Amino acid sequence: MKHATSALALALAGLTCGLAQADTGKLRLTGGVSSIDGAAGGGLTPWAVIGTNATEGEIGASAHISRASTQDYGLTTYGAALGFKDRIELSVARQDFNASPAIALNGIAPFGVTPGQHIKMDIVGVKVRVAGDAVLDSDTLMPQIAVGLEYKHTRPGSLGSVFNFLGTKTSGVDVYVSATKLFLAQGILVNGTLRATKANQNGLLGFGSNAPGRDSYSLQPEFSVAYLLSKNVAVGAEYRFKPNNLESLGRAAGLGDALREDNWKDIFIAWAPSKNLSLTLAYVDLGRVVPGITGNRKQKGAYLSAQVAF
Repeated sequence: MKHATSALALALAGLTCGLAQADTGKLRLTGGVSSIDGAAGGGLTPWAVIGTNATEGEIGASAHISRASTQDYGLTTYGAALGFKDRIELSVARQDFNASPAIALNGIAPFGVTPGQHIKMDIVGVKVRVAGDAVLDSDTLMPQIAVGLEYKHTRPGSLGSVFNFLGTKTSGVDVYVSATKLFLAQGILVNGTLRATKANQNGLLGFGSNAPGRDSYSLQPEFSVAYLLSKNVAVGAEYRFKPNNLESLGRAAGLGDALREDNWKDIFIAWAPSKNLSLTLAYVDLGRVVPGITGNRKQKGAYLSAQVAF
């Protein structure tokens, strides 16, 4: 999986270099930015828009890098995407999660977690616009609608024994449908996404759980709203519901809410100084992430992302 993702990323990068960089008809920020999973949207959730600057009849490409830091954790993500004729989007992303606090798990059982452990996850995504056009239908009530799929593969390193204890798998697939409505005259964008998932902490803690935890798919809604302050600046917020698969297992093991998973949210500002560059800064609140090893602290912090698109 690692080599396949790297090869696809190189292919995307090569195609990016060969694309014409002429001005296209897509308005700034209406293609969203790159989410942490690689798909175009907000920082935390995909939208129905197809990323890159390509409009109908064009092929576009984008690349991004982002960093989120909270009190106890850090997440670095980078990736690339292709947009085909404003209809199909292919994306790849790699996440590197600093899971250093997990060393505390060795005090519960001899898990063998090494100091400074990182969890890495590769994501391959596809999204297809099935109805509507966010810009052309902006004066109607018709949203743009897209369906998407994300295949995720996690490499837990020395946390593999913890995954075995939890009964979580290292690979999983998320399926989602998104509806994005752009009110262009008012400068407002609203998005709703419904995700079918088994992922714990987006997949960084694997997929599913041993009983009595949840090992089946659940539907989780995600919402975004953005307001265009000008043609190149937008502010907004996101809220993403999470499945909380592991808490029941933790309680049965006498750990209380040590494995609880909370919903995610953010407030962001995105700036596109040119058609080819966008920068996003956000305040993120990830709730409690494995609160049993972080003193039950809520993980709040900053998120910064840069994207180039053609």
